[in-house]
Amino acid sequence: MGFLEHDDKVLVTDGGLATELEARGNDLSDDLWSARLLTDAPDEIKAAHLAFFRAGAVIATTASYQASFDGFEARGIGRDDAERLLRHSVELARAARDEVADDGRERWVAASVGPYGAALADGSEYRGRYGLSVAELAAWHRRRLEVLADAGPDVLALETIPDLDEAEALMTVISGMGIPVWLTYSIDGDRTRAGQPLAEAFAIARDVPEVVAVGVNCCAPSDVSAAVGTAGAVTGKPVIAYPNSGESWDAGRRSWAGSPERSAQPGQQARQWVADGARIVGGCCRVRPADIKDIARAVAGTGYV
Repeated sequence: MGFLEHDDKVLVTDGGLATELEARGNDLSDDLWSARLLTDAPDEIKAAHLAFFRAGAVIATTASYQASFDGFEARGIGRDDAERLLRHSVELARAARDEVADDGRERWVAASVGPYGAALADGSEYRGRYGLSVAELAAWHRRRLEVLADAGPDVLALETIPDLDEAEALMTVISGMGIPVWLTYSIDGDRTRAGQPLAEAFAIARDVPEVVAVGVNCCAPSDVSAAVGTAGAVTGKPVIAYPNSGESWDAGRRSWAGSPERSAQPGQQARQWVADGARIVGGCCRVRPADIKDIARAVAGTGYV
């Protein structure tokens, strides 16, 4: 069955892939972040996917979030090899899925497409407003999207998008590609990271047939409920929510600051997001397999696959 064709089911996506890779002892201080391991330790990426699948996730998000032709070139990796590595990110997630296929559960692979700011490795994805036009952003994203789509994922995850210009550019690129996508913004309160109203942000995807879900990720859990309501009301599409733990990224120190939002356990929070209208729930940075296990158990009664 195709992605999101389960009309009455809630799906659980994975947590922070980079967080899990670091917990396994991998150094991700390189500007390529988790994408570096596509060249150096691909088995570690597969192992992290397996940890989330075994915890109850049914969607694996690939290690391509911060992968870009510019970033690979800076490491001396040519265009052909960069394309091979992008495809390999999808292959690793599929291999992990195949390894747990004997339980009969349906699972999906989401090819991660991070924003332009992620490739800068300076925290720009939490600000947006890069000084590039919509056309320039579309040109930058196009080939990466084409390669990832050709690799055969079930869905493209356009994630952590900080502003309307980049969302508009991505909608231009994915038009007619023939693969479902989800679009999730990184937000601050009731606005995008660049300060635009969320109703305007979600409206960009409303009439784009390739977009099968909209929502938020890489934000504070406390911002999710209101955003879920807005996304559903504006677009009429299924809504997805996978926030961080509640800590914030300090780009200068390249570390996380603050404390996790633990007024409620992850599963209790996820049940609330489902009640608010979310069809896909999970986590982003600092969310571990144990958290996903809690989420999967908590939403089981709502129709969890």
